[in-house]
Amino acid sequence: MSQNIILTTGTYDLIKDHIRRKKVTIEEEELLLNQLKNASQVLRKNLPEDIVSINRRVTYKDHNKNEEKTILLVGPENVKVSKNKISVLSDEGIAMVGYKEGDIIEWPAKKGNLKLEILKVQEV
Repeated sequence: MSQNIILTTGTYDLIKDHIRRKKVTIEEEELLLNQLKNASQVLRKNLPEDIVSINRRVTYKDHNKNEEKTILLVGPENVKVSKNKISVLSDEGIAMVGYKEGDIIEWPAKKGNLKLEILKVQEV
């Protein structure tokens, strides 16, 4: 997980605000601040197609539960769990955002450590 993530400016600001409001654990805050410090910020139109971001469908494998899941990553105001629309600020969302297909992320989430592998990213 040492590579730099790629974020749109809007997503960058959303995560920064989430940290400022103390909505993450100390360990997550430290990791996120370090990631943001080294992140590449791009305009949405310049975001590579294989990067996890808001309004992208993401298929990932949860290595802890040994299951695959497909979600649509959305802003916090558009969450519909019954339709697999998951917030970018959820444990899974914040762990994967900015990473690309093929990456494996280990993340110290509030509900326990996550180990997620990004299998596919699609524009919506």
